[in-house]
Amino acid sequence: MTVSFLRPALSFPSAAVLLAVAVAGCSKPPPVEEPLRSVKVQTVGTSAFDTVPEFSAEVRARIESQLGFRVAGKILKRQAELGQHVQAGQVLAQLDPQDYRLAADAARAQQAAAVTNRDLASADLKRYRELRAQNFISGAELERREATFKSSQAQLDQAQAQLASQGNQASYTTLVADVAGVVTAIDAQPGQVVSAGTPVVRIAQDGARDVVFAVPEDRAALIRPGSAVTVRGWAGGAELEGKVREVAASADAVTRTYSVKVAIDAATSPALGATVYARPKALSNAGAAVLKLPTSALRQEGSGSAVWVLDTATMTVRSQPVQVATADGNEAVIAAGITPGMQVVVAGVHVLSPGQKVTVYQGKTPAPTPAPVAPASAASR
Repeated sequence: MTVSFLRPALSFPSAAVLLAVAVAGCSKPPPVEEPLRSVKVQTVGTSAFDTVPEFSAEVRARIESQLGFRVAGKILKRQAELGQHVQAGQVLAQLDPQDYRLAADAARAQQAAAVTNRDLASADLKRYRELRAQNFISGAELERREATFKSSQAQLDQAQAQLASQGNQASYTTLVADVAGVVTAIDAQPGQVVSAGTPVVRIAQDGARDVVFAVPEDRAALIRPGSAVTVRGWAGGAELEGKVREVAASADAVTRTYSVKVAIDAATSPALGATVYARPKALSNAGAAVLKLPTSALRQEGSGSAVWVLDTATMTVRSQPVQVATADGNEAVIAAGITPGMQVVVAGVHVLSPGQKVTVYQGKTPAPTPAPVAPASAASR
């Protein structure tokens, strides 16, 4: 006997359910709604500019001389030391004078020979004048003796000048300070052979002091000679008042900045070479009314800066390009793009998009402190 197994047919309700499940699995899921972000905002308003431009500066002498020997030679001694205060006429260094002494001795010997020749020519001229008075010689012979005397006298003058020059050369082997001041640099050492004019010692002369600092090109034109500058020490101390003495006519070849020299009182000046801070009043905008925003409100957009402005009617944000003028501490001074009264997002600016709905962040407020409970009276017990 043959037995056949037949698959039971699905009922219509079951098939409908399976079809619905298949259709639901193939359809796209509904889009996820963008979360409603909470942002911090700030109302734009004018405020006073606080920062005063300050430049790092150095105290220098008004005049700083580079001293060197006027002759060439080998340095035997160097008496000057770095930081030493020297007086005018004090010996700073010495060259080997032997060659110049020998040259002076040779010039002295030439002078002695010239004196002898001059005396001999003078005696001859005296005799020949007497002979000419007696008509024993001609006038031409007397003229020759006079010419010989004049030549010997000229040779003596030359020898004397040569001796004086060689004497000066020998004295130039000793380098002395021509003014009182402080040794700020040593450029040569004993045993070194130097040529004439090579700097050996640098001296900052006593007297007036300058505060020197550099400013960029866009601010150099604002500083004028005679304008006031406030100077304060790096390590503290009382502030000093000075005036601009000189502004460089050309920029530095390396830094492309302009050097500014400020004259200060030498009696109250910080130590030579000290680091100080200079605040030119010509560059100060302290107290000026400006529009400022925290730097966290700015973002880069294209080649410039922009902020998010909140539309309170729709509670959406829109991008607003702004122009940043400068910085004031941790805030940016805005030159254009916003007006007082605008609501600007100051936190979370990098996760927003144009037209996005937001809510204004409300800081957590502390829970109200419960009022103290009065103790129950005896009557209520």
